[in-house]
Amino acid sequence: MDDMNVTAIIMFLIFISATLLITYWAAKRTKSASQYYAAGGGITGFQNGLAIAGDYMSAASFLGISALVFASGFDGLIYSIGFLVGWPVILFLIAERLRNLGKYTFADVASYRLKQRPIRLLSACGTLAVILLYLIAQMVGAGKLIQILFGLPYEIAVVLVGILMVIYVSVGGMLATTWVQIIKACLLLFGATVMAFLVLKNLDFSVNNMFSQAVSIHDNGIAIMAPGTLVTDPVSAISLGLALMFGTAGLPHILMRFFTVPDAKQARRSVFFATGFIGYFYILTFVIGFGAIVFISTNPEFMDETGALLGGNNMSAVHLSKAMGGDILLGFISAVAFATILAVVSGLTLAGAAAVSHDLYASCIKKGQAKEETEVMVSRIATICLGVMAIMLGILFEQQNIAFMVGLAFAIAASANFPVLFFSMFWEKTTTRGAMIGGWIGLISAVTLVILGPIVWVDILGNAKAIFPYKYPALFSMSAGMFFVYVISVLDKSKAAEEEREAFGDQFVRSMTGVGIETSSH
Repeated sequence: MDDMNVTAIIMFLIFISATLLITYWAAKRTKSASQYYAAGGGITGFQNGLAIAGDYMSAASFLGISALVFASGFDGLIYSIGFLVGWPVILFLIAERLRNLGKYTFADVASYRLKQRPIRLLSACGTLAVILLYLIAQMVGAGKLIQILFGLPYEIAVVLVGILMVIYVSVGGMLATTWVQIIKACLLLFGATVMAFLVLKNLDFSVNNMFSQAVSIHDNGIAIMAPGTLVTDPVSAISLGLALMFGTAGLPHILMRFFTVPDAKQARRSVFFATGFIGYFYILTFVIGFGAIVFISTNPEFMDETGALLGGNNMSAVHLSKAMGGDILLGFISAVAFATILAVVSGLTLAGAAAVSHDLYASCIKKGQAKEETEVMVSRIATICLGVMAIMLGILFEQQNIAFMVGLAFAIAASANFPVLFFSMFWEKTTTRGAMIGGWIGLISAVTLVILGPIVWVDILGNAKAIFPYKYPALFSMSAGMFFVYVISVLDKSKAAEEEREAFGDQFVRSMTGVGIETSSH
């Protein structure tokens, strides 16, 4: 055990030292708001593609999806396919227009031809709801990981991650965050490739052999090769699919990455590269999950006295690295998983801080008259507050499955952020009133249905039966959001609504031609 800790600790320290050096380097180059929020628009399409992949291949993807495959076989794929299918939506619908219309946050785009203050208020609330849920998942993953490796108490582990994340974001801004994500994406792709290679090598490079051994070992037998073990009814399957597909296009920390590239062409290239990296990674998590069934589920070294996996199913990929490559691979994969969490929480925190400083403070409170340095200072204060909240929530939600928590974040992004963004960019009749009512209904219904559903109402609050029978609310809450944006906009006959419809022509031309936008039409 001691050897393992030493290897892992050395790799952790190397990674943390390297990233703190990057943060120091980035801090010297981060002077203006544009550099703080968007790295001055100087990131190339390839670099941004890697950084987006680094942002997206979170602990929930690496630890959570391999854990789902380990637990329920083929059905674990519903998450990875859902996560991946969202990318063409972003590529074909959003990337170029977003880059042409926005400046720092997606609220810049949504409020471009609609009234600034109400839309930014809605966008900021939707952003913070998504980010806090997403942060909880990452903090839980980090806490469990460090607890297993170093024997530190869970609470101390969560506090450690929170402190590091606040340093990266408040000091280095988007430039530091981007390079932490690029390094982490390379490390994770390399580590997962080595693990998948070793799994297949031990099975004579026969995928068939891997599946047949997994079926013979797993408690569910042949059922793990068929869908239906994880998501049992069609409504839940459709709802989860919608959340993962359209939620991606409403994730504030991913959308923010499109402002770091110089133009729309590079925005499109970055989605192309990101899709390739992420697709390859999800194939690897599938091999890792099935590899864990074959090599870990019958190995007493990785079980506690009750016969359950040490640290829970979320640690199956970490245990597999020890089984495949001993302490060195375990140390590397653990350090990479930790790097993954740090990179993702940095991106999330920056998006949350930008929502507070750019959307709420500079645009709503100061009505666009805030000084740049004051806005960046507000962002740094917001980062510290978000760090404290993430630590507290991470400790509170210790027992939750991390892939599920991210599924919930996607549901809120699909219900609150996506409808407003989509209609404001693509439908000329959208009005502020329609976007506001639809967006708030999407947000409130998503949160309410999650609370009334089986996970919170039964598992956390201890009631006998859930009021809302499905785990995943997106089918209902996203439909409600889209429906009300449409209906209220059609019914809105006010003078302001007429002006907003006329402004759409101007927005459409600008989003197609890429003419820069400095000021809003309001």
